[in-house]
Amino acid sequence: MARYFEFEALGTNFRRECLAGLTTFLAMAYILFVNPAVLSLSDVGGDAAALGMPRDAVFTTTALAAAFGCLMMGIVARYPIALAPGMGLNAFFAYTVVLSMGIPWQTALCGTMISGIVFLILSVTGARERVVNAIPLELKHAVAAGVGLFIAFIGLKNAGIIVDNEVLLVSLGPFENGATLLAIFGVMVTVVLLSLGIRSGIFLGMVATAVVGLLSGQIGLPDRVVGAVPGIGETFGVAFTRFDELLSWDMGVVVLTMLFVDFFDTTGTIMAVANQAGLTRDNRLPRAGRALSMDATATLFSGIIGTSSTTSYIESASGVAAGGRSGFTAVVVGLLFLAALWFSPLLAVVTAAVTAPALIVVGGLMVASLKDIQWDRFEIALPAFLTMLMMPLTFSVATGIAIGFMMYAVSMLAAGRGREVHPVMYVLAVTFLLYLAFLQ
Repeated sequence: MARYFEFEALGTNFRRECLAGLTTFLAMAYILFVNPAVLSLSDVGGDAAALGMPRDAVFTTTALAAAFGCLMMGIVARYPIALAPGMGLNAFFAYTVVLSMGIPWQTALCGTMISGIVFLILSVTGARERVVNAIPLELKHAVAAGVGLFIAFIGLKNAGIIVDNEVLLVSLGPFENGATLLAIFGVMVTVVLLSLGIRSGIFLGMVATAVVGLLSGQIGLPDRVVGAVPGIGETFGVAFTRFDELLSWDMGVVVLTMLFVDFFDTTGTIMAVANQAGLTRDNRLPRAGRALSMDATATLFSGIIGTSSTTSYIESASGVAAGGRSGFTAVVVGLLFLAALWFSPLLAVVTAAVTAPALIVVGGLMVASLKDIQWDRFEIALPAFLTMLMMPLTFSVATGIAIGFMMYAVSMLAAGRGREVHPVMYVLAVTFLLYLAFLQ
């Protein structure tokens, strides 16, 4: 096993990979509870809930889709990148496709499956890998930094440190909130541990935060440890019964949007995490084709068993920060998602206040990639700046990439350096322009 996952070459070991996998899992375990709430429309309530997917079944399909994606990414592609149904894509599935457009969730699942098939074709033919390798190194660093800002913002928001403000959009939250104070405590502990050179500081910080939360009453004790696994008979395979409903303009837009958002969210995440882990070689990702193919296969699997598109998770960066370097990190995450099927009540202690410190600290670590950008060249600096700025401001990795990449094509042409730009970048710039103009 150590030879297959190249522990020695990557400077890692079994214990460190297990710890990294556990850290990543705890940072993204929230999806086990959020995804069922979103897809069932239970958070909307009223008549809308009748249009949503069966909540218990979605809990199981979420865990299965995440486990399948993680195992495939870890074993086949050998990247320390975990996968699960994506947050942005599940919101699009539930609130736009089902609730606003009135498309049945069964048909939406068929759209998810079709987008996975198209993804897989693009990945197997090498088209996705060529796109990744055509992106200039400076923009890859900007994407990594932008994703860092984005997940730090998510952590601050989840902790209640940053809150909505009708006048200023966002402002500093009230610190008398117990969950907010717990998250701040977690950040402090994590910073101290990492400053002392303790590599598992992020994971230990989460453990300390959970323990203090339990002792202070901010986190309730689970009522039981083991629970029954809900069945998926209501969702499994229903996508195959809805092919005849795909031949419409609305479904064409749905599939294209799923394809587009998943494509660039995944690409951005893989680039960012691989760069943070030091896996990039000469501005290229080794086995990039395998990684992209496994991501596509996971989306296809999601549509078949009954959940929204599965994508690579930026929370994987927390595992990398904890020392994860090989695909065995992702394997551990996948096995933990399988275990979560039986121990779901125990996951109640992993609240937003527990995961927020990891997201905030990891976000800060990822911004270090900014040092490798040529800030003295305006035609490179501005697109890089917009790429990283627009991710947290628009709450979308894909939108930040779109705006930055479009500006890169424009600025390089204006600077007389247009021939240095790969033709794929021009195609992407035009595609992004059409996307923002007609599909947003």
